[in-house]
Amino acid sequence: MSSNKIKNCPGTLAVGHKTYSNTCLRNVFNNKKVSHILPYSSISNNTESNELFIENRKRISISGVQEKLSLLLEKNKLRLTSKQEQGTYILKSIPRDLKNVDQVPANEHLSMQIARQVYKIDTAENAMVFFKDGAPAYITKRFDVKKDGSKYGIEDFASLAGKSKESAGDAFKYDYSYEELGNLIKKYVPAWRIEIEKFFSLLLFNYLINNGDGHLKNFSLMETADGDYIFSPAYDLLNTGLHIDDSSMALEKGLFANDYETKSYKMNGYYSYDDFFEFAIKIGIAQARAIKIIDKYRIENKLLEDLVSRSFLNKQSQQTYLDLYKQRLKALNYSFKKLI
Repeated sequence: MSSNKIKNCPGTLAVGHKTYSNTCLRNVFNNKKVSHILPYSSISNNTESNELFIENRKRISISGVQEKLSLLLEKNKLRLTSKQEQGTYILKSIPRDLKNVDQVPANEHLSMQIARQVYKIDTAENAMVFFKDGAPAYITKRFDVKKDGSKYGIEDFASLAGKSKESAGDAFKYDYSYEELGNLIKKYVPAWRIEIEKFFSLLLFNYLINNGDGHLKNFSLMETADGDYIFSPAYDLLNTGLHIDDSSMALEKGLFANDYETKSYKMNGYYSYDDFFEFAIKIGIAQARAIKIIDKYRIENKLLEDLVSRSFLNKQSQQTYLDLYKQRLKALNYSFKKLI
């Protein structure tokens, strides 16, 4: 969708807005009246901008396949950071080498909004933004930067697991299980019983929306003002099924460590209620809490469908997004044990 056809807030997706709503301006842009149009043309359409983008990418330290640019808010305008400046926003433009690449920014934005608005997951603040030529991009506010410009400590789970390209090869982000990831939370987080439920909820969300990119670097712990660590806000959420033929879970070992499989998974070849219930018990979540958390994701949600229809995905991608969601919803509602 081009920037001149906006009918919904490019942040919250609230209806009846031609630019950012007051809620979005308050949460994402510190209550400043920011335009949804950047003062740059997209990378492929402007040589001068390309040089600025190339220089900017040298300074951003956040890893990932998708190219990221560092921005800051100066008065009420977003601009690329210069040398020695601490960016407070990350910009992701249309990537390369994927199906439906022009839909990636809207996909991530929609997925993040569903996580927050429908399932009440703590997420990084985010919005859609557009280059001067109308090309879409995704912008997210950094949650690790304090008001004084210093940064909170962030440890992704690749670091916590001692995994790196040098130590474990190119697939280091994927060579693990989610059960082992849960064990890292118990090891490094003092209030792990609270934080591990946040992890479990995010894992269910990733499964439900077909996010096959939930690898070790896309989960993090964040330092608090008291110096201990909690589960960080969610980031990098999207329905990868729109762009690649993906597996049901990102990590190669799947949910369980030690090749454990439930009878349900052995018979059906996909994760269902039984698997997630057993997983929750294994990582230390009480049975009653496990049931309550899973039940939240088993209901076909009208708000989710409304957000998809209001999103900046094209009509075909909206339908694919919903189709994949409903396939996972059906799987999550299956139980071999007939306990539900």
